[in-house]
Amino acid sequence: MNLLKAKPNRTVNFNSDSPSRFLFDILIYIAVMFSIREIYFAELHFLANGLFWSTITLVVATWRMKVRGVTWKDLGLCRPKNYKMAALATILIPIASIAFIIAFKAFQGLLGLEVQEDNSNEAAVSKFGDLYGNWLLFFTIIPFVWIQSALEEMLDRGFLIVWFEKIFSSTVFATILAVLFQAIIFGYRHSNDFSERSITVGLIGLAMGLGYVLFGRNLWPLIIAHCFLNTVSMVGRVV
Repeated sequence: MNLLKAKPNRTVNFNSDSPSRFLFDILIYIAVMFSIREIYFAELHFLANGLFWSTITLVVATWRMKVRGVTWKDLGLCRPKNYKMAALATILIPIASIAFIIAFKAFQGLLGLEVQEDNSNEAAVSKFGDLYGNWLLFFTIIPFVWIQSALEEMLDRGFLIVWFEKIFSSTVFATILAVLFQAIIFGYRHSNDFSERSITVGLIGLAMGLGYVLFGRNLWPLIIAHCFLNTVSMVGRVV
């Protein structure tokens, strides 16, 4: 069985549109996704701004999906057909994410690869507040972190992968390109530069994308895995 062509939970029946129309959708989506980030409400928490950005891009994605006759259920926001497969994906995706990052660190050290210095830890204090020892703040903001995690999986995996596949005519090669492209966008969007953070986040996006196409194209294992990884990261800032 070709895992890259594994059947999704539900067949996606697109309107009869050419690849150029899906490219048009992607260009609109990416333009909005990056331009909306120029709007920042300084009086609001970083997470509130992040949710605002994701909500706007969600509206754009949903609009283009409606034009193409597709729903979020079609893209995997539905009950898994195979719960064992979904559970396996939920476990393997975080493991693959960590393995990819460890491999990158080793590769970076062996080749002496230099990327921009990562100051994400310092930036996180200002973005999330001082979480060190502050469990009250942690439990206050973690639900919003989970919501943001879910939105990212819907948009970066569900929408982007399927739309990139349609641009490249839905072949196995198209699926490979779709997984790679969404991972690059996902990584770059988190830092807007070529840094250690953008690469490691991109590798997580790669693991998530592979999980999506290899395990039935259901979004819930990805959402749960993403929430788990972000929870671990946030706990690491508290203790």
